[in-house]
This record gives sequence, structure tokens and C-alpha cells, in this order.
Amino acid sequence: MDISTLPVVGALLHAGADVIATLTTTLTPVADGFAAALAVVVVTVAVRALLVPLAVLQVRAERDRRRLAPELARLRRRHRGDRERFQRAVQQLYTSERVSPLAGCLPALAQAPVVSLVYTLFTHATIGGATNTLLEGTLVGVPLGHSLVAVLASPLWTHAWVVLVLLAVLVVVVEAGRRADRHWNAVPEADPLAAAPARIARVAPFVSVLFAAIAPLAAAVYVVTSACWTLGERAVLRRLVR
Repeated sequence: MDISTLPVVGALLHAGADVIATLTTTLTPVADGFAAALAVVVVTVAVRALLVPLAVLQVRAERDRRRLAPELARLRRRHRGDRERFQRAVQQLYTSERVSPLAGCLPALAQAPVVSLVYTLFTHATIGGATNTLLEGTLVGVPLGHSLVAVLASPLWTHAWVVLVLLAVLVVVVEAGRRADRHWNAVPEADPLAAAPARIARVAPFVSVLFAAIAPLAAAVYVVTSACWTLGERAVLRRLVR
């Protein structure tokens, strides 16, 4: 089912498309051929700015996990082989510290509907039966509705460097974010149970690079902008949030 045909969702997507169209028109005298892509950047930044309160909650939850990590590691060693007692001890720890184990998940879940709407706006060729004019815009000659695969398979293949540059920037930003997360949420060497998720965490962030390569260029611009925002946002909030 196309979610853009749902009454409320369709209305929000149409409003978003109108905002981007207006931004593109406004920016064209200044940005010319970059106007549509710049409109995507502006909308992405505006949405992420609105979600900052949820990001603060995530950083606070991260801070609590970091603070409780040594005690959790001690409980794992103490109750090794007795999963039930370990879970009871963890629950008691969270209760005594007034920390919710779901504190970091709830803000992410709250962001999901907003992110899904923005994703739809940047990837769907039609919205509620109407053409999504954003994807007809271009960035250095590459239509925002084309993915890297589509560009390589078309006469525009010589412009594929535009997408490749975006992907290279995304790889650098994702790796910087991964290193910052690893530094901030260091896994104790003696905690083998936490080491496995840490190995998965090394690879998982790079899924966004694969997505950006196969998604329309508008979505790739969104992903790169969002990743840059996240990197800067986390760096600031980790210093400010107490």
C-alpha cells in the first residue's frame, strides 16, 4: 500500500512537497542548479532541529548506560551462568538508579514516523497521485530522482562522480560517528557478552551508505545531511547534557 494515499499522511506529504517547491523557487536566483538539492538540505536541517529534544533524551540515556556499565559488567561476572538472577539484579539496579532500560529506545521510536515521512517525500515519484516535482530537480546535471545505479546505466554516467562524492563524504562522516560512539560507549575488555553487539555496531552504521547508493539522489542528499547533523549534534550534546 502506498502510504502517500492515506488521508493524514498524504496531506502532510503534500504540505512538505509544497514547502520544498517554494524553497526551490526562492533559492533558484541564488543557487541556480543547486536550488532543489539545497532545499532538501534546508528541510532536513529544519526537521532535525525540531527533533533535538528527543536527541537530548537519547544522549541522557547514553550517559546513564555509560555510568552503569561498570556495575553491569560486575553483575554479569557475579551471576555468570544464572541468567534469571542476573536479570533480577539488573532490574534492581535500574530501579535503584531511577533509570529506564528503554530510555534510549523511546526517543528513536518517536522519531520514526517523522523520519518515514521525510524518507517518503525524498523517494516517491508521486505523492497521492500527483508528480513529486522535487525528483525532477537536478544536482550538477543528475536528476534527484536517479540513484547511482540509474546514473551509471544511463548516458549521464559521466556525472556519477556527483553521487560518488556524496557517498565518500557519508563514509567519512559515518566512520567519524562510529569512532566517537566507540570512544563514548567503550566496551570493557573483560565483558565478552557486550563484545558481540560491539562487533555488529562496527558494521551497522555503514548500511546507510548502501542505502544512499541505491536510493534516489534526493534521499542520498538527505542521508548525508542527516549524518553530518547527527555527528555535530552528538558532539555538542555530549558536552552539554548533564
